[in-house]
Amino acid sequence: MFLRAGHSLCSAGRRTFSQSATRQSYADTIQNLLIHKDTKVLCQGFTGKTGTFHVKEALAYGTNMVGGVSPKKAGQTHLGLPVFGSVRDVQYAKLNPDATVLYVPPPTAADAIIEAIENENQAHCLHYRRNSPVMNALMSQSRSRLVGPNCPGVINPLGCKMGIQPGHIHKPGKIGIVSRSGTLTYEAVAQTTDVGLGQSLCVGIGGDPFPGTQHVDVIKVFLDDPNTEGITRSHPKPVVGFIAGRTAPPGRRMGHAGAIISGGKGAASDKVDALQRAGVIVTDSPA
Repeated sequence: MFLRAGHSLCSAGRRTFSQSATRQSYADTIQNLLIHKDTKVLCQGFTGKTGTFHVKEALAYGTNMVGGVSPKKAGQTHLGLPVFGSVRDVQYAKLNPDATVLYVPPPTAADAIIEAIENENQAHCLHYRRNSPVMNALMSQSRSRLVGPNCPGVINPLGCKMGIQPGHIHKPGKIGIVSRSGTLTYEAVAQTTDVGLGQSLCVGIGGDPFPGTQHVDVIKVFLDDPNTEGITRSHPKPVVGFIAGRTAPPGRRMGHAGAIISGGKGAASDKVDALQRAGVIVTDSPA
């Protein structure tokens, strides 16, 4: 998903990437992650089966969906919202979306992402390669923040759901959650809900080896967020972590990007050691 700064889209026909006076690099876009109930959300891949299902869920959750993009159905309405042929057409309609969530197939994902970047939005659930045109476009601008690819998305339990997360397990609260694993994200959410803590913001960054947003980006946001109480050491917000896979048989191929071991590093034990050295409280069980 793409989250953008400000509320004005690029001017019509503009093909360059924005560099505002106050945002000098891609790293400066992390505050875009703080979505809320008034965030205006667009959907690319709106009328497909996946997009339709998850936009219905988002609307039921209270998300401020303003429309969607589906080139072959431009001019129609879907789920009571307008359908456009392109993100640029959305800008002509002056809907001014703050973010866009993508449910598009891999062959068209790169073009959809670049279109969102050029129109200063933020996107989710994508497929791209490192040093690809998508990454080059992303790193050359300072307005849009990518979450993903292949991620659960971002959710603010106060009423903004962008992605595939099960909304019913979330509860407004003070705990910030970030994870590469969708399943472990939901486990952490369910447990903090069950004990009455709730969540301030939940970000699933996805298991891709080269995500648009890293753990450290989200943690920086949590550290400065007055609505988040639970998260590091130099600041009065404790960080608790859990690493899955410590009992996995050595040498066995695993089907998740988070299990990749390169150069003899990246095993579960290495991650636990690194977290503990950084002052993170590492639990032996998510329970």
